[in-house]
Amino acid sequence: MTIADSAGRTTAVARLAELRQRGEQPLSAGPRDAVDRQQTPDRLTARERIDLLLDPGTFSEFDALARHQCHEFGLGDRRPAGDGVVTGFGTVHGRQVGVFAQDRTVFGGSLGEAHGRKICKMMDLAIRTGCPIIGINDSGGARIQEGVASLAYYAEIGRRNVLASGRVPQISLIMGTCAGGAAYSPAVTDFTVMVDGTSHMFVTGPDVVFAVTGEKTTLDELGGGGINAAVAGNVHYLATDELDALDWVRVLLGFLPDNCEDPPPSYAASPDPLTVTDRDRELDTMVPDAQHQSYDMAEVIRRVVDEADFLEVSAEFAPNIICGFGRVEGSSVGVVANQPRALGGVIDIDASEKAARFVRVCDAFNIPLLTFTDVPGYMPGRQQEELGIIRRGAKLFYAYAEATVPLVTVVVRKAYGGGYAVMGSKHLGADVNLAWPTAEIAVMGATGAVSILHRRQLAALSGAERDQAAATFAAEYRSRIASPYPAADRGYIDAVIAPSETRVEVTRALRALRSKRESMPPKKHGNIPL
Repeated sequence: MTIADSAGRTTAVARLAELRQRGEQPLSAGPRDAVDRQQTPDRLTARERIDLLLDPGTFSEFDALARHQCHEFGLGDRRPAGDGVVTGFGTVHGRQVGVFAQDRTVFGGSLGEAHGRKICKMMDLAIRTGCPIIGINDSGGARIQEGVASLAYYAEIGRRNVLASGRVPQISLIMGTCAGGAAYSPAVTDFTVMVDGTSHMFVTGPDVVFAVTGEKTTLDELGGGGINAAVAGNVHYLATDELDALDWVRVLLGFLPDNCEDPPPSYAASPDPLTVTDRDRELDTMVPDAQHQSYDMAEVIRRVVDEADFLEVSAEFAPNIICGFGRVEGSSVGVVANQPRALGGVIDIDASEKAARFVRVCDAFNIPLLTFTDVPGYMPGRQQEELGIIRRGAKLFYAYAEATVPLVTVVVRKAYGGGYAVMGSKHLGADVNLAWPTAEIAVMGATGAVSILHRRQLAALSGAERDQAAATFAAEYRSRIASPYPAADRGYIDAVIAPSETRVEVTRALRALRSKRESMPPKKHGNIPL
């Protein structure tokens, strides 16, 4: 999947060709032969990555002349300027960001004291000035010759990741190897991007795994992009190549504020956002009435956000729930939605943790949350219970209840059991809750409910007579209990709307909530179930 449009990609390729044609050799780069080995069609140098990430000509480098102070264990007098990492500040779409890029051509990009100190210095200034932090990781790991000093700076960087968390957006790009202690820094940041085929991230490599456990594995099987994106859930976007990764980060930054005290960026909206269009009317026939028939919730989302522009995150992981960014009336919104095409949209452990993390990111950076609900409930089964669905499923419950940003929820088709409660319900603090007329809100679906409520009557019948009675009971259940109107009668649903009115009503709701100010009770911090 490539996020950039063809024109943007063509521009990036042309810029890269221009950079390489210049053939400049910065003072802080590695030997010429090392640079040549790094400059392949699939791999960029540290400076090329920074140049293509930032707006042209905006990079201001810090500590280009910093050198290591270790004169033992074979390093001798080899003290290249920069010590294997490029750090500084520049702009993306005219907005300031702090950035570091590890340079594989200098000591394999290994982290030593001077290397770590440069990264910490940039992060400290980014935290003080309130601008996003972007880290480009490509390192051979801790520099063995510097001993405990290299280990200390993994912890120093991690501590700053924690201090910056919720203060400024943090984005990690894995553009080579990120192993051992280095992997925990990206794990703390808000978004992580890997490149398919050339990126690897793991705690212990194949050789160590074999020595300790006897298990034979490969780099890709252990920590390749596919494993991290689809199975482990560590990665928010798996890029096709390095240009695609850099493009995705630039697009992502367009949805995020500079820091927690600033509003998200806003852009020009359509001239009349409160007029129902032909595209809106497509929603009237998009969702099947039958609860067991699937459809693509992403298509519903694209008809509500501006210009059908939706940036999904963690698409490969827990596909039964959708998380991503869009805009409504030019302003950023975070979207959480059940995806009926995957496991019927049920909430399992992975879906709960994925969505909970996303909700908390949006809440930290003042991004309103728009929820689309079509959920049969939490995933049943022994395996889920043994893996801790009670504790881990509670994370989504906690995240919504803790959120103080504007919360708007649309029940599209069904909201059963605990799934109703956790998916942005009024009871967890949602501000505006809407439902389509065909939505069902109940403890369970009609078939299961009828089998319990009318089991004696049905047991006395057989054949066609039993089926007819079950159908009659189910229709009565849907009308009297499961329809959205009993919920609206109690104020749990604010309005029952036609599907074609969804975009207009969401726009009105978010307009009304622009001035929302809410805070949690005074305390040091909450204790989310981890």
